[in-house]
Amino acid sequence: MAKTRILTGITTTGSPHLGNYVGAIRPAIEASQNADNLSFYFLANYHALIKCQDPELVHQSTTEIAATWLALGLNTDNVVFYRQSDIPEITELCWTLNCMAAKGLMNRAHAYKAAVAANLDAGEDPDFGVTMGLYSYPVLMAADILMFNANKVPVGKDQIQHVEMARDIAARFNHHYGQHFALPEAVVDDKVAVLQGLDGRKMSKSYGNTIPLFLTEKQLKKHINKIKTNLLEPGEPKDPDTSTVFQIWQAFATEEQTADMRQAFVDGIAWGEAKKQLFELVNGELAEARERYNELMGNPKFIEEKLQEGAEKARSFSAPLMTQCRKAVGIRPIG
Repeated sequence: MAKTRILTGITTTGSPHLGNYVGAIRPAIEASQNADNLSFYFLANYHALIKCQDPELVHQSTTEIAATWLALGLNTDNVVFYRQSDIPEITELCWTLNCMAAKGLMNRAHAYKAAVAANLDAGEDPDFGVTMGLYSYPVLMAADILMFNANKVPVGKDQIQHVEMARDIAARFNHHYGQHFALPEAVVDDKVAVLQGLDGRKMSKSYGNTIPLFLTEKQLKKHINKIKTNLLEPGEPKDPDTSTVFQIWQAFATEEQTADMRQAFVDGIAWGEAKKQLFELVNGELAEARERYNELMGNPKFIEEKLQEGAEKARSFSAPLMTQCRKAVGIRPIG
C-alpha cells in the first residue's frame, strides 16, 4: 500500500521559538516516526524572500532552523529533509502552475487582500508595496506541495486557503493535461497548542513577543520572568484559563502536572513561584536538545551535508515528475 505523503514547510525568517516547537516541530517529528507516512520537511528559503530582504538573516535563519530540527531528533533516514532552493524543479513547476493559476483566484488570497485593505486605510494606492512574490505566494506554495504529490499538509487555520488554492490549480492542470497531481488536503490539528507570547497575544516573530527555543538557561529564565501577569498577590486565587504562564505550562506538562498546576492556581500560587516551576519544566525538556543544537551550530559542514543528502533524496521524486510535466505541456525534444 502506498504511504501517505505529508509535507511541512518552515519559512527561514527568524529563530525558532517555543510556539514553533509546540505547534509544528514537535508534532511533525512525532508523525515522522509513523511507518505508514512518508514525510517531507523543507526549509522554505524562497518564501523567506517575500518578507525579508536581509541576506544574512535569511542565511542565518536557514542554518538555525536546520540545526533545530536535527537537534530535536528528526531522523533524516525516515524522512525527506531539504532546502527549497536546492530543488530547481520547484521553481520550474511554479512557472508552469502560474500559467494555470487564475488571477481572480490570486486576488482572493488573504495576504494580498490584507495588504490592499491596509493601503486603502492609509490612503495609498491599493497595490503600494505589493510585490509579485507576495501576490503569487500561493502558486509557489502550490508548487511545493504538488512537486511531491503530498496528500496531507498540516497547516494553521490561516493557511487552509492556500492548500485549497493548490487543489484548484492541480485540478485545472489535471483537466488540461491528464492526471499528474494528487489533490492535497489541509490538516488542522485543533489539539496542537497555539502558544501565547510574553504579552499575552499569539507568540509570533511579527509581534516581537517570542521566547526563542534554544536560549541559554539564564536567558530562558529571564524571558519566562517577563511573561505578562496580573497584579494578584500570593494566596489570591488565579484563573489558569486566562494565564499565559499556565497555557505554556500545559503545552509542556503531563496531564497530572497540568492538574496539579491548575489546583496550585486555585490555591493562589505566587506568580514568581509559577514562573520558576515553568522555567524548570521547559528547561528540562529542552536542555539535551540545546546541547546538540550548540554542537551543530559549531559544525555547519555537517548541517550542509545533511541538506545535500536530503536534496538528492528529494530530487529522486521531483526530477521524474518535472520530466512528466514538461512532456505533458509540450516541452520535449524535437524528433
